[in-house]
Amino acid sequence: MAHPTEKTVWSTDWDTLEISGESHFRVLFQDVDMTELVDRGSSFEECHFSNVRFNVSEHTDASFLNCTFTRCSLFDATFTGCRLIGSVFDGCTYGLLKVEGGDWSYTGLAGADLRGCSFDGTRLREADLAGSRLERAELRRADLTGASLRGADLTKCDLRGSDLSTFDPRTVTLAGAIIDPFQATVVATAMGLDVRA
Repeated sequence: MAHPTEKTVWSTDWDTLEISGESHFRVLFQDVDMTELVDRGSSFEECHFSNVRFNVSEHTDASFLNCTFTRCSLFDATFTGCRLIGSVFDGCTYGLLKVEGGDWSYTGLAGADLRGCSFDGTRLREADLAGSRLERAELRRADLTGASLRGADLTKCDLRGSDLSTFDPRTVTLAGAIIDPFQATVVATAMGLDVRA
C-alpha cells in the first residue's frame, strides 16, 4: 500500500535535467517525464511514482526508500549504488534496466518482466521476485538471501557469483541458467543430492 502523500508534482517535464542532493518526502509524482534525467545523490522517501517515465535516466548513489512505482517505464534506466529498500513496483516496464551495486532489499518485484535486465553486485535480500520473468537476465554477484523466487522463470539467466544459499531450485524454471561450480554444488544439495568428490 502506498504511503499518504503531502505534495503532488503533476505532468512536469524533468527530462534532460540534472539534479543533485535533492530531498523529497511523501511526494506524489504523477505523469512526470524523467527521460534522460541525471540524478546524483538525491533522496526520495515514501514517495509514489505513478505513470512516470524513467527511460534512459541515470541515478547514482540515490535513495528511493519505501517508495511505490505504479505503471512506470524504466526502459534502459541505470541505477548505480542506489538504495531502493522496501520499494514496490506494480505494472511497470523494465526493458534493458541496469542495476549496478546498491541495496534493493525488501523490494516488491513480484511478477515483474525483467527479461534482459541486469543486476550486478546488488543486494536483493528478502526481495519479492515471485513469478518474475528473468529469462536471459543477469543476476551476477547478487545477494539473494531470503529472496522469494517461487514461480520465477530463470531460463538462460546468468546467476554466476550470486548467493543461492536460500534458493529452492524446485520452485523455479532453471533451463539453461548459467551458474558457477560452487553454485552447482549448492543447487545440487538443495535438490537433495549427495555431492561427493
